[in-house]
Amino acid sequence: MTYVVTENCIKCKYTDCVEVCPVDCFHEGPNFLAIDPDECIDCTLCEPECPAEAIYSEDDLPREMEHFLELNAELAQKWPVITEMKDPPADAEEWDGKPDKLRHLER
Repeated sequence: MTYVVTENCIKCKYTDCVEVCPVDCFHEGPNFLAIDPDECIDCTLCEPECPAEAIYSEDDLPREMEHFLELNAELAQKWPVITEMKDPPADAEEWDGKPDKLRHLER
């Protein structure tokens, strides 16, 4: 099993989760983070750290977000690993909780 970064991370990209990951399974894109499902050890540490509540266990992933499992796997192969917390984008709070953000995902 793995954890999955979902839509609310888009344009928020808080990196609190990265700081607690013991296996460095997070990958950073321009405005989104992805978890490599092959590296994730299901430790549960990242989920409570996400201020945007954008991380779910694969088993608890809402049906409408199931496509994010594949998206995380795809993007983790393309993007570099991130291992340290960074400042969020200046407008992260404005984007937190906004619906339909997938169209804003930058690859």
